[in-house]
Order: sequence, then C-alpha cells, then structure tokens
Amino acid sequence: MARRYDPGRRTRIIDAALTVIAADGIAGLSHRTVAAEADVPLGSTTYHFASLDELLVAALRRCNENFVQALRSSGLFSEEGDAGPGEGDAGPGEGNTGPGEGDAGQGAEGAGLAEELTGLLDRWFAGERGAIELEYELYLAALRRPALRPVAAEWTTEAVALLSRRTDPETARALVALMDGVCLQVLLTGGTFDAAYTRVMLERIVAGGDA
Repeated sequence: MARRYDPGRRTRIIDAALTVIAADGIAGLSHRTVAAEADVPLGSTTYHFASLDELLVAALRRCNENFVQALRSSGLFSEEGDAGPGEGDAGPGEGNTGPGEGDAGQGAEGAGLAEELTGLLDRWFAGERGAIELEYELYLAALRRPALRPVAAEWTTEAVALLSRRTDPETARALVALMDGVCLQVLLTGGTFDAAYTRVMLERIVAGGDA
C-alpha cells in the first residue's frame, strides 16, 4: 500500500508532544503516547523523530517561536523611527538641550521601557498560565538533556536582540535575565506576579545601563 501523503503530520506530532507534556510532564512523553495523541501510527513518530531528544528539541523550538512572536507582536520593538549610527543627529544648533535635559530624556525612556516590559509580563501571567509553564518545563529540561541547550539559548539570543532595539546589548541581556528569574520564581513558588516590584527592578537595570 502506498504511503498516504500527509505533509502536516510532522507538525501534528510536535503539537501532540506539547499536549502530552502539558498534561503529564516530560516524564509522560514517549513515542507511543505522542502517536496516540496525534492519532498517527507509532512508526510515524520514530520516522520523523528518531529519539525523544529530537522530539523535545522540536517542541522547545516551537515554544521559543511562539514566545518570540508574542514579543514581536507586542508593539514594544517597532523598528519605525530606528536610526542607524549617525542618522537623525541634530545639525549645528539644532535640538541642543540644556544641562541634564538629555539625562532626563534617557531616564524617561528607561522608565517607559520598564513599564512596558512589566505590562507584557503581566499580560502573560493573566493569560493562559499553562503555556508559560510548558515553556519553562522544556527550558529547564536542558539541565539534564544537553541536546536542548542550544535551543534554550535561542530564546535568550532572540529576546536580547529585540530588546537591543531599545537599549544597549548588555542591559538587554540583564533585562532578559531578570524577566526569566521573575517568571521562574512565580512558577516554582505558585505565587502571584508582583508588577510593582518587577517594574522597580527593571528600572534599576535600565538606569544602570544608562549610567
């Protein structure tokens, strides 16, 4: 019998893996449980993913893509008005500010960035919390599964690249580290997201970057 053409089968298998992990954790993941969830033959899962690590890599990459897309669509990182080196510089006598006025502008921008990032985290936690839990379960699985580590690093790289549109790369990396830490604390302790505290900490990081 000829193999039935099914171009979406690989995607369905990845979706099924995410569903299994969300319900039963990584411990519940196997080629058999994924095949049952995806309603495909067991051989299909091993054909597309020879090992569970390969399947986990694909699942984590899908989570990364979803979160990066959420960041991109948040409106925080619009490229409109971005100027390259030297572009947008004021000519002689144009746009000159008095002492301290430039610092005040940078401070306002930093406070604005901290406020926007806090709002983004607040929306994430107000939404479907299971999606964040799933992302971080896969993220932390890299501790024991080296194959996942490069994919886990992709999230940080993408997030830092986006934040670097609003601040310098070193500050962007520190902001991502703090946001990761806040998310982990909330998820691991079962606590609630403290927006006021998070905003103050983010402001301190941005202020340090501008110092």
